[in-house]
Amino acid sequence: MVLEKQVKINGEGFLNCIKRKGTPDRVYYIELYLDKEIRDAINERYKLLDCFEASDPFREHKGSIKTNRFLGYDYVLAGVECLNLPLREHEVEDTADLKKQGGRSYVDERIGPITTWEEFEKYPWPNLKNADTSDLEWYEKNLPDDMVVIGGLTGHIMEGLMFLMGYETLCIALFEQRDLVKAIYDRISAQCRHEVWLMSQFSRVRMIWGSDDMGFKSGTLISPEDMREFVFPAHKELAQTAHDNGKLYLLHACGNLVMIMDDLINDVKIDAKHSFEDTIEDIREVKQTYGKKIALFGGMDVDFLCRASEQEIRLRVRDTIAACQPGGGFCLGTGNSVANYIPLDNYLAMLDEGRRA
Repeated sequence: MVLEKQVKINGEGFLNCIKRKGTPDRVYYIELYLDKEIRDAINERYKLLDCFEASDPFREHKGSIKTNRFLGYDYVLAGVECLNLPLREHEVEDTADLKKQGGRSYVDERIGPITTWEEFEKYPWPNLKNADTSDLEWYEKNLPDDMVVIGGLTGHIMEGLMFLMGYETLCIALFEQRDLVKAIYDRISAQCRHEVWLMSQFSRVRMIWGSDDMGFKSGTLISPEDMREFVFPAHKELAQTAHDNGKLYLLHACGNLVMIMDDLINDVKIDAKHSFEDTIEDIREVKQTYGKKIALFGGMDVDFLCRASEQEIRLRVRDTIAACQPGGGFCLGTGNSVANYIPLDNYLAMLDEGRRA
């Protein structure tokens, strides 16, 4: 697979597309992330990093710029480091063709590191004073003028509660220990507020991307009423901080969110929504509903990209662009992320067809 047509990088055009300022001049792309194995395979196939010395301390930063430009992305994703929350995780063998070294990890669904007040008090909460903004500082000075930075939020609100308590424990605690749920929520929210405030101080950061899965295929992970108490107020504050500093607030959230989309749009005031799965909702149909109020990202179902032929992918891309491109507010990409089990050529076919639109 060869990406025959080069994309003219245009960060301002990318922003205007997300702001829905009319039909854009071209198809713009966006991804929550590309698995390292996918990036490595692309860099190896096209020899993108050969020009950088292995000893260069900023080789990774320069490589991200070059790889993103090659793929047609008008941005780099960067954020605040050293604020990760220790979780209870398990590892399993990775069965993808492009395997992750060490296997795939997942968070324990039943029991997390905080199930009691004693565990809450002993938990090694990160010191916010240790927040590392060195990546953002480098991009602030060195990012090409035609690109922008998307500030990636490390913290998660709904997922944070779920990961720290364990999903089963959280569900029980919402009945038996709401004060403990509230205490964890307050700590997570404070960290996320600090992250967003720090990222908002950088002029090259033009939008903040919150990532917080909120639902199953059939509905929300917890009741909409509980989300209005323990999830949405924090996201509303994050969006307000971003907006007060002239940034957009984007949200990646998996699951069936039909019951809470009005909250996210009208109360939280997100500017864009990412994560679309065909078994939940088709982005081509959503464009005619809440897609008239916010931008929509992705839409190329991950399962479809894994199983479809190149011809089927190209047809789906053309049909999606035809439905979603008019008026702006659409960026092409996978429905979730470029996972290492998506065939590389299928991913590249999606990008290539977008260039031909």
